[in-house]
Amino acid sequence: MISGEVLLVDDDNAVRTVVAQALRRAGYRVRTAASLAELDRELKLGAPDVLITDVVLPDGDGIENATRLVSERPDMPVIVLSARNTLATAVRANEAGAYDYLPKPFDLDTLSRTVAKALARRGPAIPRPEADEDQALPLIGRSPAMQEVYRVIARLVSNDLTVLVSGESGTGKELVARAIHDLGARRHGPFVAINMAAIPRELIEAELFGHERGAFTGAAQRNAGRFEQAAGGTLFLDEIGDMPIEAQTRLLRVLQQGEFTTVGGSRTIRADVRIIAATNRDLHQAVARGAFREDLYYRLNVVPIVLPALRERRQDIGALARHFLDRAAEAGLPRKMLGDDAVDVLQAHDWPGNVRELENLMRRLAALLRDDRISAGEIREMLGAPGVVPALDPAIDVAVRAYIEQLALSEPAVLEDGTLYDRLIAEMERPLIETMLARFGGNQLRAARAMGLNRNTLRKRLDMLGIDPVARSADR
Repeated sequence: MISGEVLLVDDDNAVRTVVAQALRRAGYRVRTAASLAELDRELKLGAPDVLITDVVLPDGDGIENATRLVSERPDMPVIVLSARNTLATAVRANEAGAYDYLPKPFDLDTLSRTVAKALARRGPAIPRPEADEDQALPLIGRSPAMQEVYRVIARLVSNDLTVLVSGESGTGKELVARAIHDLGARRHGPFVAINMAAIPRELIEAELFGHERGAFTGAAQRNAGRFEQAAGGTLFLDEIGDMPIEAQTRLLRVLQQGEFTTVGGSRTIRADVRIIAATNRDLHQAVARGAFREDLYYRLNVVPIVLPALRERRQDIGALARHFLDRAAEAGLPRKMLGDDAVDVLQAHDWPGNVRELENLMRRLAALLRDDRISAGEIREMLGAPGVVPALDPAIDVAVRAYIEQLALSEPAVLEDGTLYDRLIAEMERPLIETMLARFGGNQLRAARAMGLNRNTLRKRLDMLGIDPVARSADR
């Protein structure tokens, strides 16, 4: 067991008592202080092996003091505790050179393990980039799930590691990418985003790497690709799971070699970008199916960030809803407030569309309701009766059951290899798209709207499935 001395600074006597007892049981010697003044007196008696400090102290700011201490005593790890558990606090602690940041309430075993790691890795603090403390940070939420996201982001601002952000649609993956960019050393460079699902597969390489004049039909002049546009900054590859396999090969080569050539060009260009990729797909399954390159997956998944669905952090819903109402008012919509029990109704909803669905609801309520205060009943009406699940069409029920039974007989391994969901959805996708195209006479825009798809996404699916929209329009 690693032993050592810990100095704990917190103005809450109960916190000092409980934490000190836990650390002593773990084998550490512990001194305590209730203020910065007491901390200075303790330090004159001798520096501890590890300092644990709260942020809000009666005579000053613990993080500002940590900045000074890290500079004066680079071999003394500092662990920051705070009830102000926001992304801004995590980033400030990281920039101060703190070894780690733990939001209150924290698990005592986690704190003991953090102290042990700090003792094992004592050494000079890593210099942190300067940041604008007044910068608006877009991520909101104090749930434990979001605290872990904040901690990872805070550790990424001082390096250029590649990041893979995963999570359901609408969870805020681009917000995470922008936060990493805006807080990092490349914040003065461009942030360039590209949605891989919205680009026709034959144009993806030209979009990413640029093309020379005459490289293909219609290439009347040279165009810089997203890698060139993002030089010195961050390139955000959204929906990376939808990237065609042939384009994945080219991207892998760029990540390995750090350089590329334009389509139709011969001059080598250095890829001076940080890569942040995002996906709402399970890339492990995509690798298993051969739809995504395993070597590219590991190149992208250097630092994984998994964003929780909104239903997994319900305690953040009230703060998010109020934030979106404020944003709606700033955009010119009437200012509204949430009435009594309104947050309870919001927290009871499962939010299949996640944060994006909540934002859209708040904007809709702000625009349509006359009263300044939004009632719980109005939210229920807008969402529909809670807990009511639409009855499944018996024909669909029978068809799905029959399909699974047939697979169990003909390909029993499918029921064990984790691919059943994707396979069933793929089987249903073609008839759904063909039916909607026929219903709207081949009009892709109307069919896409009816299915809740982006028109470019529908075009991509038509191409991948080999569906002729003109032929489907004739079926009507």
